[in-house]
Amino acid sequence: MSALAEIPTDRPDNTADLTRLKAAASPRRGVRVPIWIVSAATVSGLFLAWFLASAYGAVSPVFLPSPLVVAQSLGTLVTTGFVDSTLLEHLLASLGRVLGALFVSVLVGVPAGLLIATSRIGRGVLDPIVEFLRPLPPLAYLPLIIIWVGIGEASKVTVIALSMLPPIILSTSAGVRGVPSDFVNAARSFGATRRQVLGRVILPAALPSILTGTRIALGTGWSTLVAAELVAATRGLGFMIQSAAQFLVTDIVIAGIAVIAIVAFALEWLARWIERRFVPWSHQSRER
Repeated sequence: MSALAEIPTDRPDNTADLTRLKAAASPRRGVRVPIWIVSAATVSGLFLAWFLASAYGAVSPVFLPSPLVVAQSLGTLVTTGFVDSTLLEHLLASLGRVLGALFVSVLVGVPAGLLIATSRIGRGVLDPIVEFLRPLPPLAYLPLIIIWVGIGEASKVTVIALSMLPPIILSTSAGVRGVPSDFVNAARSFGATRRQVLGRVILPAALPSILTGTRIALGTGWSTLVAAELVAATRGLGFMIQSAAQFLVTDIVIAGIAVIAIVAFALEWLARWIERRFVPWSHQSRER
C-alpha cells in the first residue's frame, strides 16, 4: 500500500458528503401550508370570535346577534320572508337589476373602450367623461338620475350601470392597447381589412382584459345595489337590508349581507369559469 493513501483529506470524495454539505448550506424551508387551509383557518377564527363575543355578551345582541340567530333568521327569510317578499323574490329582483345593468354597461363600455384605444378623437371626447365619472360615488349622482329618469326600475338600473361603466371602458382600452403590433401587422400582410383586423385579431386578443373588467364591474355593481334600492324600491336585497336596519333587526341585516357576499362570490366563480372555458388563451398568455 502506498503511503499517500494513508494521508487524511478534508475534501468530500463521495456524493453523500456533498449532499449533506448542500443541505447544511441551504436555508431551512418550512412546511408549505396550502392557501385554502390558511383561508379556512381565517374564516373559522372569525366565526369563533363572533360566536364567543355573542356568547359572553361582549357586544349587545342588538348590534351583534349570535351566528345561530342569524342562521335562524336566514331560514325564516327563505320560508316566510321579510317585508312582504321571500328571500328568493328579493334575490331575483336584485339579480335582475345587476345583470340588466351589466348588459347595458357592456353594450356601451366595450365600444367606448375601443374608440378610446383606436381613435384620437374618440379618446379626446370620451376620456374626460370617463375620468369625471370614475371617482364619483353613486350616491352623489343618484338624486340627479331620479330627477332625469324617475323613481322606477330605470333609475336603479341606470345608477348601477353608471358605476359599472368605468371599469369596463378602461379595461377594454387597456386590452386593445396591449395587443402586440406584430399581430396586427401579420393580419394586414395577409390582406385583412380594418374590420377583419378589429374583429378577428384585436377583439380576441383584448377579450381577457374585457372579462377582467367585467368581473370588476360586477363587484362594483353589487356594492352600488344598496344605494340604488334606497329609493322607492319594494323588493330587493338592498331594500331588505335598509328596511331591517330602520327597525334594528340586525340579524336580517347580517343575513342579507351574507347572501349578497355569497351571490357575488358565485358570480365571480362563474365569470372565471367562463374565462377558462371560452377564452383559454388568457391563461396561456399569463403563463408566458
